[in-house]
Amino acid sequence: MNGDQKAQRSGRRKFLNILIGGGLLGWIGSVVYPILSYLNPPEIPEANVNSIKAGLTSDFPPNQGKILKFGKKPVILIQMDPGEFRAFAATCTHLDCIVQYRQDTKQIWCACHNGIYDTNGRNVSGPPPRPLGEYKVNIINNEIIIINPES
Repeated sequence: MNGDQKAQRSGRRKFLNILIGGGLLGWIGSVVYPILSYLNPPEIPEANVNSIKAGLTSDFPPNQGKILKFGKKPVILIQMDPGEFRAFAATCTHLDCIVQYRQDTKQIWCACHNGIYDTNGRNVSGPPPRPLGEYKVNIINNEIIIINPES
C-alpha cells in the first residue's frame, strides 16, 4: 500500500467516525431532551380571581365563621350580627397557618402558636406580626360576594 492509499483510507475512516459520532450525539440528544423537558414542565400561569360568590345570607348563621377558597387562597367569612359580614385572609401572618373563628370569644384564632385577632383582623396577642388582610363583602339580592381589595 502506498502513501496515497493510506491517506485515502485514513480520510474515509475519519469521515465515518465523524458521521457515526454525530449520529450517536443526535440519538442521545433525542432521548435526553424529552426526559429533561418532562422533569422540568413549563410554568402554567395562575388565573387571577377578583371575586367569589360565597352563598346566600341565609346559609350563614350569626356569630359563625366559614373558610372559603378564593382562588388558591383561603378566606374566612364571618357573620357578626345579622346582615353584618366581614371577610379576611384565612392564613396567619406569623407562619401561614389556617385561622378559625371562635364563637365563644368572638375572635379569630390561629391554633399553631395561639395567635389571636379581633373581628377587625387586628392582631391582639401571640406571635402574629401584622393584621390579617381584609376583603370587601357585598350583598346583592341576599347573595354574598367577596371582592379582593387589590383588584
